[in-house]
Amino acid sequence: MKSLFIPMTFAYDGTQLRSLFAYLEHGLLGDSVVAWEGPCEISFEHMVDGEDLREQSAIRGSRMLHFIAEVFGVPLFGGVAAQRLLASLAADILRERIPEAAVRASVRRDGDDVYVENRKFSISIATVSPTSTLVHFAVNVSNQGTPVPTAALEEWGIAPRAFADELLGRFTREMITVREATMKVKWVR
Repeated sequence: MKSLFIPMTFAYDGTQLRSLFAYLEHGLLGDSVVAWEGPCEISFEHMVDGEDLREQSAIRGSRMLHFIAEVFGVPLFGGVAAQRLLASLAADILRERIPEAAVRASVRRDGDDVYVENRKFSISIATVSPTSTLVHFAVNVSNQGTPVPTAALEEWGIAPRAFADELLGRFTREMITVREATMKVKWVR
């Protein structure tokens, strides 16, 4: 598993959730996770979540931190597990960095989403391509331009790049050790 913070600001519109995005755009071949900062607005044409499509839910934010993970040789079930791992790790980092104890205590993961004081902190989706499993996970840097009540990194003075680097590192280590764990078990007859 390779990781990279992309030092450019650009929008996430759903078209980045495609196989080989990290390789073709940024040179990361194989299992990877990339992150960058930028706005978000996903049209219904590029929306993957069936629930959001049925409800015609708007997904947007003026400033978010985006992560795209791509894993090869893993079915969608594994992608959803990786998605929830990203959410759990993001919640852990928040609990370590939010200064106010009462706010820290309110951080919770519900499925693939993270909430702070019942306000949505993240968005996420997992899907498959013919060659890989893909995850988009994003957290709010700002609460501006969101269609629902949200929580954001700027509320607690958490630098987006520092948060991204920490989440990239933790997720990469987990994915590497998960893969290693599959290689050290003996077959049961």
